[in-house]
Amino acid sequence: MNINPREHTALITGASAGIGLELTRKLLSEDWQVIALNRSGFPEDDMSIQNAIKKGSLRIYTTEDLADYASLKRTLGEIKGKERRIDILFNNAGGSFPELSYSKQGREKHYELLTVVPYIILMELKELLNSGSLKTVINTSSSAQKFTKEFTIDILERPKTFRKLIGPYATSKLALSLWTHAIAPELAKDDILIRSVDPGGNNTLRKGKTSGLPFPVGILMKLFFPPPTRGADRLYEGALGEHRNKTGVYLVKGQVVELKFIDQARNVLDRIQAIYEQEFLRSE
Repeated sequence: MNINPREHTALITGASAGIGLELTRKLLSEDWQVIALNRSGFPEDDMSIQNAIKKGSLRIYTTEDLADYASLKRTLGEIKGKERRIDILFNNAGGSFPELSYSKQGREKHYELLTVVPYIILMELKELLNSGSLKTVINTSSSAQKFTKEFTIDILERPKTFRKLIGPYATSKLALSLWTHAIAPELAKDDILIRSVDPGGNNTLRKGKTSGLPFPVGILMKLFFPPPTRGADRLYEGALGEHRNKTGVYLVKGQVVELKFIDQARNVLDRIQAIYEQEFLRSE
């Protein structure tokens, strides 16, 4: 693809650790401008990152909790006030939780953070995307969604049961890919392309951080999974590779994969759009 990276800007959520950090490093090494939307700081001993911060090619915006609408609204307002454009939005922030928990808004926290918040970020930053040239959105999904056996809006918001990885986490990632598919025709009117991408299994374990992974999966991840550079590469290719002109698709290992429960895609989109309009826009 013939682009001049110096003229392009990416916004990455969850840019300070794991796959997001490796994607940040990759783009900075290719002279991209990177806007980071984080809950935590970057490694202080990473000189390339610290130099990019000093130069202004890496600009950091921090929110206390992405799932806290008041905090998120303040930070997004700061981004809209200071930045001129976004060429690629990487909705990457996420994670899995070890037990059932709920957001301040009263919804299951995986669903709030992994499904609803990426939509809010997209809607709030849409004007900056319109000012960019690549006009691309990449939502980080997960192949864990293939384990979903039952799917409804009610199950998303208030699960009947909780299982690590293949429970609310998996259904929330599926819902993310479903609304990505459903919103594509609407975004196409503004020439914005959107795709969801599975970054694959990566060793993203962090010391001192409680994992939402089943114990055997955590052991396998530690021993056998590749470093998060692989996941970063897949997100990068999902944005700029072979399928860069496609929209609404779900990519796994660089291939377009059919989504389960595709008949629910519009229902998911309608629900999170209502949350955005009735709750987020009215929050203070």
